[in-house]
Formats: sequence, structure tokens, C-alpha cells
Amino acid sequence: MVKLNVITTRGGDGGETSLGDGTRLRKDALRIEAIGAVDEANATIGLLRLHVAGEEDAMLVRIAHDLFDLGADLCVPGLGGDRLRVAAAQCARLEAEIAAMNASLPALTSFVLPGGTPGAAAAHLARTVTRRAERLVVRLAAAEALNPDAVRYLNRLSDHLFVLSRRLNGNGAGDVLWVPGGSR
Repeated sequence: MVKLNVITTRGGDGGETSLGDGTRLRKDALRIEAIGAVDEANATIGLLRLHVAGEEDAMLVRIAHDLFDLGADLCVPGLGGDRLRVAAAQCARLEAEIAAMNASLPALTSFVLPGGTPGAAAAHLARTVTRRAERLVVRLAAAEALNPDAVRYLNRLSDHLFVLSRRLNGNGAGDVLWVPGGSR
């Protein structure tokens, strides 16, 4: 159970913050950058939820919880212990949702530009922020031991958000297709 009575602690006023295991790190450390990028991705999921309902919203609520799990995973270094970790089952759920959404979409014959409906545009924004989080987590994984499902989850999530954007564009009918320079 989490209980936060005091929000302003002044503990970070010197440019450091605490990890879940009590370790203090500079706020510009790679691990903190990665955690922050995952938090930003979650904030974009919150904005995306303003444009969806029903099944799409239920998927995004699960994703928001997963991203909090991922933040908890990243805030405790190492692989051992009984800490909360993103699990392969969460990645598998994303894969199943991608397959289900993609089944009703026409095959792509061009790259898709961000845009179309407001929901699709929000999904593209969430996808790009998720990709940035993925790049930072990949850098962190190259520097120290990290749960491999952390990278895998972000990779699946960006795919999920791309397919969701097409679904929100009238199952691909409203996709904004790229027209290469010489053809415009």
C-alpha cells in the first residue's frame, strides 16, 4: 500500500532523487531520464484516453497501469529480489491486442503520417514518446543489468499505439498516407 501524506519533501532540492531501494541519484542520471520518459509516455496515454471509449479505453487503462509497473521496475536496480517487474505476460497481452486490432485493418501500401482524427493524432504522439522512452531504456540496459521485458514492453507498446491510431482513423480509411517528395 502506498501512502503519501507529504508531497513537498525538499529532498530533491540539491538535484538528487531517491530510487525505490533508497539509492540517491542525480536527477539527470540515465536511469532517472528513462523513468521520466516512461512517465511522459503514461501522460500521453492519459491524453489519448480523452479521445476513446469502450474497448480502446479499457486497453489504455491497462497500459497506464503497466507503465506504472515499468516505472516501479526501473526504480529498483538489478534483477533479483521480489520487486515488481514488468512481465512477459504483459508483453503477450499487448501482442494479442495488436493482432486483434490489426485483423480488421487493410494492409498498408505506404507509410502513415501522424494525423487523421484527434484520437489517431494523440495515439501517434503517445507512440513517439514511447519510442523515446524505449531508446532511453535500451541505453540503460546497455549500461547495467535490466529486466529484458522492460525493453520488450515498450517496443510492443509503440506497435500497439500505431495499430490503435489506424483503428481510430476509421480502421485505416482515414489514415494520412505519406506521399514521397517527387510525387507531391
